[in-house]
Amino acid sequence: MRYRAVVCLYIVLHAFTVCSQSAVQTFLTPSDTLHSSRRNTVVITEASLGSLTLIGLNTLWYSDYKRSKLHTINDNNEWFQLDKMGHAFSGYQLGRLGAQTLQWSGVSKRNQLLYGGTLGFSFLTAVEVLDGFSEEWGFSWGDFIANIAGAGLFIGQELLWNQQRIALKYSFHQTKYAALNPNKLGNGLTEEFLKDYNGQTYWLSVNVHSFFKECKVPKWLNIAFGYGANGMLAGTHDVQLSKGFYQKRYAQYYLSLDLDLSKIQTNSALLRTLFSVFNSIKVPLPTMEFNSENGLKFYPIYF
Repeated sequence: MRYRAVVCLYIVLHAFTVCSQSAVQTFLTPSDTLHSSRRNTVVITEASLGSLTLIGLNTLWYSDYKRSKLHTINDNNEWFQLDKMGHAFSGYQLGRLGAQTLQWSGVSKRNQLLYGGTLGFSFLTAVEVLDGFSEEWGFSWGDFIANIAGAGLFIGQELLWNQQRIALKYSFHQTKYAALNPNKLGNGLTEEFLKDYNGQTYWLSVNVHSFFKECKVPKWLNIAFGYGANGMLAGTHDVQLSKGFYQKRYAQYYLSLDLDLSKIQTNSALLRTLFSVFNSIKVPLPTMEFNSENGLKFYPIYF
């Protein structure tokens, strides 16, 4: 769970760095050729943020737990794999931000993907290694594969289509379960946003126009397929029962509309930057849910 807090902090700091340096329209506009000072700023900023985050994590978080030899764990049956979805989402979004900042610097497409698109995978793998040396956790091959999948989704689409037709997005709503087990699921909105898997939904948001250009639909209109789960108070059903929680657990599948903010036409480089940053969040819109417990359900607005 801690990796999502680290990733969210990293994204916010990274976006703030770019935006805070970019008060002027011309400064925000990507360079057509290599801009050495921009590239150096991006490389130094990303390396510094990544290194400081890992050092801080190792000092402030892992120091509270016993160290061990590097070991692996198999946690693929926990949390209905929503933790793996979180890894894939983080790998995708960090890779997207890494490539776009190098594009802003005028770096070649090859190097954007090689050094920027793999940013999320590299950073999350380093966190995974720290897990591997902690007795409390371990190096999870499931997490590692999810990191690859997220980065691969971004890089693969750039190589195939030179654009992102399918985006991996996130949405969240508060649930009643956090209050039943706040130590595990968080206490308050800030913690629950990161720790309560019951309120998290991960989306594959597909841009309709990019696949069906002959259809007269807005370029910014997407169809989104979501996945979540409900009733989870511990990682697995057996652990949940052993702790006296008898809540029914089940997966949830969603179908919704979404907006691709990057496709909204504007002459403002500042707005394009903001749209790019917030395009990682699924826009709340009418949604259909299906699950084995309650069948079909319709939400006028779903977060």
